[in-house]
Amino acid sequence: MANNQNNEKNEKTKQFYDFLKYTIVLFAIFILINFLLTKYLIVKCSVSGISMQPTFENQERVIANRNSKLKRNEIVILKAPDERNSFYIKRIIGLPGETVTGKNNKIYVNGKKINQDYLKPGFKLTDNEDGFYGTKYSYTADFSIRSLARTKEYKSIYSPSQLKEMKNTNKVPKGSYFVMGDHRSVSKDSRYIGAIPRSKIEGVVKYRYWPLNRIKVY
Repeated sequence: MANNQNNEKNEKTKQFYDFLKYTIVLFAIFILINFLLTKYLIVKCSVSGISMQPTFENQERVIANRNSKLKRNEIVILKAPDERNSFYIKRIIGLPGETVTGKNNKIYVNGKKINQDYLKPGFKLTDNEDGFYGTKYSYTADFSIRSLARTKEYKSIYSPSQLKEMKNTNKVPKGSYFVMGDHRSVSKDSRYIGAIPRSKIEGVVKYRYWPLNRIKVY
C-alpha cells in the first residue's frame, strides 16, 4: 500500500515538473517569436499626444510594418529627432527630392495639388488646447521648403550648404521624407523638425488595435 502511494506521489511530482518544463519552453518560444517580430517585422506603438487628431487620438495603440514601402499619405512611426527615446506618428507628404509648398490649406508637390481627404474631418473641429484657440484642426500655415530653410529651426538642423540647396531648389533633401500631422494647427512636424531621414522611420502603420471600438486596418 505504501509503495503504491509513493509511486502515485512520484508520478504526480513528475507530471508537475514535466508541465512546468513544458510551460517554460512555450514561454521562452513566445518571448523569442515576439522579439524577432518586433525587431525585424513590426513596431508596436502607443500614440502620444494630439498631433494626428482626428485620425488618431491620444493613447490609441497601433502596429506598423517595418518593411512596407514608403509612399505619400502613408502614416509612419518615426524616431523623434528632437526628443531622445521618443517616437512620433506622422503622415508622409513629400518624398525625397520633391518640391513641397503649402498655400491656403492645400499642399502642392512638384507643382500639383495633392489629395488630402483625410483632413476634411479636421475642418469641422476647432482648437481649444492651451495656446491654441479658435483655429481649425486642418489649418495649414503657408510654407515652402525654401521658406522653411530661412527659419531658425532649420538653421539649427541643417548645414549652410544644405540650407542653400533647399533655398535654391525648394526640394526635400535626398534620402529624407517631409512628414506632417493631421492636426495641422498644433503638429510639430517637418515644418519645425526638418525632413526625416529614412533611417529614422521605423515602419508604416497598418493596424489600430486599441481601443476596441476603433479597430481599423490601413
